[in-house]
Parts: sequence; structure tokens; C-alpha cells
Amino acid sequence: MTEELEPRATAGNKTATDETKKAAPTEKEQFSIKRFPYTPVLGWSVSRYDKFKTCKRQYYYDYYGKHDTEFTRKEIYKLKDLTSVPLEIGSIVHDVIRVLLNRLKKTAKAIDRDRFFDYAKRTATNYCQKKKFAEVYYKETETVDAVDVYTSVEGCLKNFLDNERYRWIFTEAVPKIDRWIIEPPGYGEARINNLKVYCKVDFLFPVGDTIYILDWKTGKPHAEKHRNQLLGYAAWASYHFDHDPAMIVPIIAYLQPVYKETVTEFNEFDIEEFSLQIEEQTLEMQNFCEDVEENIPKEKSEFPKTKIKRICDYCNYRELCSKPEVAVDDENRLPMSY
Repeated sequence: MTEELEPRATAGNKTATDETKKAAPTEKEQFSIKRFPYTPVLGWSVSRYDKFKTCKRQYYYDYYGKHDTEFTRKEIYKLKDLTSVPLEIGSIVHDVIRVLLNRLKKTAKAIDRDRFFDYAKRTATNYCQKKKFAEVYYKETETVDAVDVYTSVEGCLKNFLDNERYRWIFTEAVPKIDRWIIEPPGYGEARINNLKVYCKVDFLFPVGDTIYILDWKTGKPHAEKHRNQLLGYAAWASYHFDHDPAMIVPIIAYLQPVYKETVTEFNEFDIEEFSLQIEEQTLEMQNFCEDVEENIPKEKSEFPKTKIKRICDYCNYRELCSKPEVAVDDENRLPMSY
């Protein structure tokens, strides 16, 4: 009998087969997200560095408002929590697509489009009623019309449902549906060159040996910023799943005015170059910290306000800043007076 030909495994006598079985992770284990203990040190992200470069005073209020001595935490957080119509359109679209994808994990049955869009409309109405809009707070409009917001949301969702990518997901991605990652909890933390980074994906899934990452956009294309986001997603997936970057395909899906994709493939050299960029940008931000390890900022006066008028005009914190003596029109870069 075969059983008699194989030595029994005991605590002191384990076979190579037993060791292999114990050491080899399951496919599910190979696709698990690493966890990290909390540390206060700042973490790089595309959005954080973008805010840092745009206006350091705005950056201060966003990330270090609790340290301010001029305004109360309540005053700062009230403004920080303001949303805008474009941001809310994106938020609603992301949340509705997340619900749809989670529903597909349970059943591949075709959706009832009428019920789907009714749910999207109710979600848009609910969000508009609950959120505080900067456009209303700063008296640019008396109220935000949920119908107008939903019109854009509906257009984005129709473009999503009617494109080939959605149908491709049904045919190609469903076989490994148990390995789908849909907006994972947390902030998308990872480590690159031992530095803390945040790159939260919208939707990640494997097809064969390739990992695909889809990121939904409801705004306008921004080549450099969005390329950095795609690099971040590729680096995040490579780190968490020990996957070859060349076998990771991050995609940005623009959902309006028509469905359009930007597909970028990277290799290990791209990730290596990206890691050096992250190191440089992290150091830039850390230079504004009094205590790097505890992420304590320097005085607010060390965080200068932008002089670009267009940025000030749309900033949530504009009531906290006195008007600059000279602002700059960012379209022609010439000084202009208020």
C-alpha cells in the first residue's frame, strides 16, 4: 500500500512534503493585504503631496489643524469637512459602483437597471441633504440641487455600465471573484523603501497571472498626477502580493463626458525610480516638521499661503486667510489686484 511506503510525519521526523505543504501559502493567503501597527510619522500619498505643493497653508490646516493656536479645532474642522459639487459627484459614483461590485461578488445575475438607477438617485439625494457644501457656505449659491448632481452621477454610471470593460469584467474577472479587492478598509497603507505610503485602490482583481487595478475618475484628466497614482497602485500591489510590477496593469477610467481609459504598464525600474521620488517628496514634507517621528509641525507661519488667486477662490479655508496684497492669475501668471 502507498501509505506504508511513506514515512509518518512526527514532531521530530517531518517529510519534505509535509514541510512544503505547511510552508506554501494558499492562493487566498497569497492575496491578503499586509497590516501595520500605528505610527504617527507622516505617510506619503499623491493627494498629500499635491496639497503640499499647491498651498502649504492649506496643507497645514488639512493635516495639522489641531496644532493651530490662532483658530479653534472646531473652526478649522468645520471648513475641512465642507464638500463641493464636483467632489460629491465623485463620492456618490464611487460608492454606488462599490455597492454594485460587492453585489456581483454574490451573484453574476444581470442587474435591474431601473432599480439600480433608482438606488443611485436616492443615494445622491441623501448625500446632498446631509453634506455641507462650500458653494452654499460661501454664498455662491443658495442651495445645491440634488437633481443637478444626480444628472452627472447618472451619466457617469451609464457610461460605466455600457462600456466594454464592464462586460469584460463579467467574462474574464468572475472566475477569481473571491480574490477581488473593492475599496479595502483603511487608507491603502504600504511600505516603499521603508517609507510609509498610502495608495488606496478602487478595484483590484486578477485575470490569469495579471493583476488589474481600476480607478474611477469623474473629473478631468491630469496626466502627471494620475500617472503618479497609477505608479502608486502598481507599487502597492507589488508590495502586498509580492507580484512582478510588469504583471500589474493599473487603469484610470474616466467616466465623463464619455468613457475613456488610460492604461499604463510599469516595470521594476519604474517602481525603483518612483520609490526615489517618494523618498525625495517625503523628505520635503518632513522638513516642515518640528518632530519627524511624532509628526509635529513647525509653526503655522512656516507654511506660506499661495499667491495664486484661483486656488484661493476655491479653498475651503479662505475665510481664515486675510487677503494677500497681490494675487496671481494662474492662467497667465501675471500679478493682478483684487
